[in-house]
Amino acid sequence: MQHSVLDSRPPPTSRVELRRRSRRRRWLRRHPKSAIALLVFVALTPVWWSLGSTLASANTLPLPVAFVEWVRDNGGGGFVRWAENVWYTHNPPPRGGRPAKGAIPAPTSAPAASRPVAASAPAHLPAPSSIVPIASPPLPGEGQWHPVGRTVDGVPTMYEAFLRPDAIHTSLVAGVVWMDPALLRTTLYAGAQTPGVPGAWSPKAPISPSAATTLTAAFNAGFRMSASEGGFYLDGRAAVPLRQGGASLVIYANGAATVGAWGSQVTMTPNVVAVRQNLSLLVNNGAPVPGLNANDTTVWGATLGNQVYVWRSGIGVTADGALVYVGGPGLNITSLANLLVRAGAVRGMELDINTDWVNFFSFQAAPGVAATPANGSALLSDMVRPVSRYFGPTNRDFVTMSVRHAPLSPASLGLVPATATTPSTSSRSGAGSKRRAG
Repeated sequence: MQHSVLDSRPPPTSRVELRRRSRRRRWLRRHPKSAIALLVFVALTPVWWSLGSTLASANTLPLPVAFVEWVRDNGGGGFVRWAENVWYTHNPPPRGGRPAKGAIPAPTSAPAASRPVAASAPAHLPAPSSIVPIASPPLPGEGQWHPVGRTVDGVPTMYEAFLRPDAIHTSLVAGVVWMDPALLRTTLYAGAQTPGVPGAWSPKAPISPSAATTLTAAFNAGFRMSASEGGFYLDGRAAVPLRQGGASLVIYANGAATVGAWGSQVTMTPNVVAVRQNLSLLVNNGAPVPGLNANDTTVWGATLGNQVYVWRSGIGVTADGALVYVGGPGLNITSLANLLVRAGAVRGMELDINTDWVNFFSFQAAPGVAATPANGSALLSDMVRPVSRYFGPTNRDFVTMSVRHAPLSPASLGLVPATATTPSTSSRSGAGSKRRAG
């Protein structure tokens, strides 16, 4: 049978389909804005998918912070900087005034360094001397050390002190923690997104139940690796290459840790198990590094809105090997360096900055009892992240301090001498381009 040309034509459109098309055209004419919005929504489906995936994997990160991080990582850095500038311009740190009641604990009966220690006490570093306050006149209890966290046979493993960061913002209070490496082990944990290289990192967030039985402190590490001007070494491999001259927190196989400039003061040896770099040294030879400029965000990292007074944190090492952590609001890079020096640091580096990232948690628990949010507390009451932060999945890397099974003698810590050579100016190469913190 032969077929005509007409037989190959498509069947005529049904009246039902014609009515549907007519209704769609009328709707589009009546609702052009809605039609455009629908088209944009469909076109941006990959964007919604990316944003939804980011927010779903934010773990303990507050959703507003996760959203800002996503915008910044997807080409919206200019918009974020504009919004942050508006915020900080209208919310500068307060000048003058007094701290809130209880922000500085009441004076103790005797300074920590003068308290007697039993002859049978385990080997440990001498307790630190009180910090000389910066603001004048000093407030009662300002700069005095108080035991915090676990003890070992009655000997404190950590002390904390509180003082105002400068003579202008006198209602603000920074916290300082002194940690004894003879009694404590230092551990670097990888986060879900930092260092940003796939792999079964060990240790990796969250803190395990077994590790919690000796845990006495956990605190933030440095910037995201893309902004840190440095590298990340763990598990025998460098997830991000280590930078010559970069400020480095170095952890050894015996659990001791120190801070120094990579390649001159600290180097790779068979005993190094972890290195976390962040920008360049802030303190060296017991003083702020030469040329430190509070308004310079090109070397020590851009803050939110490039403001100089924000939440900041840092870590340093004292002449006898103790670690000191500093954190607080309303700090510029110079006041952070000054606080590290006042706390006894001979070398120091900046850690993470900005409100959502600065946190130090200590845990008061009996021997063998697991650290939990219930027996933990923040160094400062206005630190915004919860004490539970590191007990669940978290995107960022962090550092923990844990009681040793057997204390080390201070002489066996093998820490870098305090008189190490000052790194040359060229060792700061690579830190000259503006970087975003966080």
